[in-house]
Amino acid sequence: MFPALETELKQETLPDPYEDFMYHHLQYYGYFKAQRGSLPNSATHQHVWKNNPRYLVSGSFGEREDVIPDPLQKEKLLYSLMLGSPLKSRQLLHDEFGEVKPCLREPRDLFAFFSSSGPLQAPRWPIECEVIKESLCHIEWVPPQPEYFYQPTGNEKLPEIVGEEKGTVVYQLDSVPTEGSYFTSARVGGKRGIIRDLAVTLQGPEDNTLLFESRFESGNLQKAVRVDTYEYELTLRTDLYTNKHTQWFYFRVQNTRKDVTYRFTIVNLLKPKSLYTIGMKPLMYSQLDADTHNIGWRREGKEIRYFKNNTEDGQQPFYCLTWTIQFPHDQDTCFFAHFYPYTYTDLQCYLLSVVNNPVQSQFCKLRTLCRSLAGNTVYLLTITNPSRTPQEAAAKKAVVLSARVHPGESNGSWIMKGFLDFILSNSPDAQLLRDIFIFKVVPMLNPDGVIVGNYRCSLAGRDLNRHYKTILKESFPCIWYTRNMIKRLLEEREVLLYCDFHGHSRKNNIFLYGCNNNDRKYWLHERVFPLMLSKNAPDKFSFQSCNFKVQKCKEGTGRVVMWRMGILNSYTMESTFGGSTLGNKRDTHFTTEDLKSLGYHVCDTLLDFCDPDRTKFMQCLAELKELLQQEIHKKFNELGQDMDLEGSWSDISLSDIESSTSGSDSSLSDGLPVHLLNIAHEVNQKKKMYKKKKKKPLQTRKQRNEQYQKNNLMRELKLTEDIPERAGFASTLQKQPTFFRNSENASSSAMRNEKPRLNELHGRDKGSSLDPSKMTSLILTKNKERMQTEKPGFTVSCSPKTSTNPSQEPVPDMKPSWSRNRYPAARRGRAAMTVYPSLHIYTYP
Repeated sequence: MFPALETELKQETLPDPYEDFMYHHLQYYGYFKAQRGSLPNSATHQHVWKNNPRYLVSGSFGEREDVIPDPLQKEKLLYSLMLGSPLKSRQLLHDEFGEVKPCLREPRDLFAFFSSSGPLQAPRWPIECEVIKESLCHIEWVPPQPEYFYQPTGNEKLPEIVGEEKGTVVYQLDSVPTEGSYFTSARVGGKRGIIRDLAVTLQGPEDNTLLFESRFESGNLQKAVRVDTYEYELTLRTDLYTNKHTQWFYFRVQNTRKDVTYRFTIVNLLKPKSLYTIGMKPLMYSQLDADTHNIGWRREGKEIRYFKNNTEDGQQPFYCLTWTIQFPHDQDTCFFAHFYPYTYTDLQCYLLSVVNNPVQSQFCKLRTLCRSLAGNTVYLLTITNPSRTPQEAAAKKAVVLSARVHPGESNGSWIMKGFLDFILSNSPDAQLLRDIFIFKVVPMLNPDGVIVGNYRCSLAGRDLNRHYKTILKESFPCIWYTRNMIKRLLEEREVLLYCDFHGHSRKNNIFLYGCNNNDRKYWLHERVFPLMLSKNAPDKFSFQSCNFKVQKCKEGTGRVVMWRMGILNSYTMESTFGGSTLGNKRDTHFTTEDLKSLGYHVCDTLLDFCDPDRTKFMQCLAELKELLQQEIHKKFNELGQDMDLEGSWSDISLSDIESSTSGSDSSLSDGLPVHLLNIAHEVNQKKKMYKKKKKKPLQTRKQRNEQYQKNNLMRELKLTEDIPERAGFASTLQKQPTFFRNSENASSSAMRNEKPRLNELHGRDKGSSLDPSKMTSLILTKNKERMQTEKPGFTVSCSPKTSTNPSQEPVPDMKPSWSRNRYPAARRGRAAMTVYPSLHIYTYP
């Protein structure tokens, strides 16, 4: 079939030295176990890649068949295809005399993920997540007419939330991690085993129950309850390993009916304010419309209301979004989303098209910045034209751009796509920008969150945009590596601008958050770029919505951390989920084309900002000073104060006249990642158990004395029971149940009364020890004296005898802390013991 290929194979006679070396090297490490010549050579390798549709990607969006399911399988396949004969190296260097040097060039694509015709990396999911095998692909489409905001009529229905008690659960996702769990590991395809069908089973062609699904990239529907024939209550899944952040939604419905009004109500949103209250509509996508009419995502919905859920369960309040809709076709597959989805696979398809472009790949280098917690690749693009001299390369300034640190803010990805489309084009302005700048671009900072459908967090259960100061490289790798990449970049060259692309859920238009510069030499300079951008995109960008206040709760954000690292122009770009209130686009929703156009305007504004002719810059600076004067006058008028601002107005702190940039429901950091909090909790539990096992230390002298008396009393009692001649004494004690109750109080009072005598006894024979028999004599003698004092003529025998019973156990060698006292023989008379009122034991005070 391939005669030329067969001829080439027959020409191989002598082994190539490099091939022989690689053969033994790879065989030694276990990567190559086949016989030499049993695998196809490089030509066959190219044929396999180019003719097997499993490994091809057509256009910008590929089918799921283009994804090799396992990185390890992919690695083995690449090794097997690479080891065909002959293996040649084209990287040998030549010196100026044309001689070959045994030295290799730096591998061009050593850290690049994509080869010119290689496969995509399949997304990796937490092992708890079920993932359907179907591949989803949405077309890009721009509506021919503006999509206006919804205008409330005042007659919108407020549905009653009934829940699953009165409704029927038609979809429930129970394979997501429970509260209190944390991320452990991930794999391609998520949870092992058979993927269950969670939707209800239709009873026949007349059954009009909708079939829901969200177990795909960026989907996050948790439960659907049918409460009426065409009415459904929906519950969104919170961000994984958290109990909050329900704003983003993306799910699929099937088995639709045409010309029937359906009502959907999302019942567990958390933000008290939303753009849905001022006209924003949900997005809908019809698969039949896309296939037959090339129509993509469009704004749909009527009777839209955003209201508080009155269900009181003692927890945080929830808010509801309700809308009605009529599907365009019977038996259609439709999708609903909070905003235009842009998945991790979408990004990889786009980057693969860039790598396969022979022109773009010359000035755009794709590298792996790091791996996420789940093992997904975080990509880094370096975009610049090759420099002719080292001096020219060193003179280039840098621009750093990033997006999707918050995975539910897909608007950032569409702005990023517009920027990349322009900067990688052959436009003269794009070429000029590549000549004077080095662009470092991280297009998707949080791929894990994007894949699982989170709104705000990573798989650490935390908002990454509050942890740019982190030292926890293993918990926040995407942020840690991004910050350190920028830190190294600052050591090499000046970073002119840093911008992180976000989305905003409460304000319309597009605007920037920056940082006030305290250096009077560059006073107001950080506001020039936003003002220029507002002039270049007057119908989308609002300078009045910009804010430059640095709040304490935002110290961990990217813009503040980079600003403190020395980047003067450090911004967060906030693009609305809704639309514009400016110019020709007033009261209309943004499309993907609108957002992509802003990426172009960023490039255009960069050229204005760096124009050698400083006319535009100085005009903007003068305008900013005038605007600031007006703002200060306005503030003082609100306070009812008059102030002459001539000569002193520039000394007023800009932070005092700006409002807060709040609007996020995650302004404050939640602390350590979930898995570390779990470890800390386990350690604290072990500490508590250890403390419970330890005896509580006695704090006061009185407590120590009482405990000491109790211990010694028990020793004396046991000693007395062990002496045969004290048998009657022991039996007498057993007949007195009040003995143990009285001994403590009596001994305490006796201790106080007998303290002088105790000191006297202590001083007689310091350091001597008291044997058990003598100790018993001491105790009994003391009580004999006490009884004689209280009852004259009453005597007690207190003369112990040594036991003669051979079976009697030896008395333990007691060593009390007090010194032994010797008593005269006359005081040791024997008498019949009839009563033993109490025992008195003396201790040191």
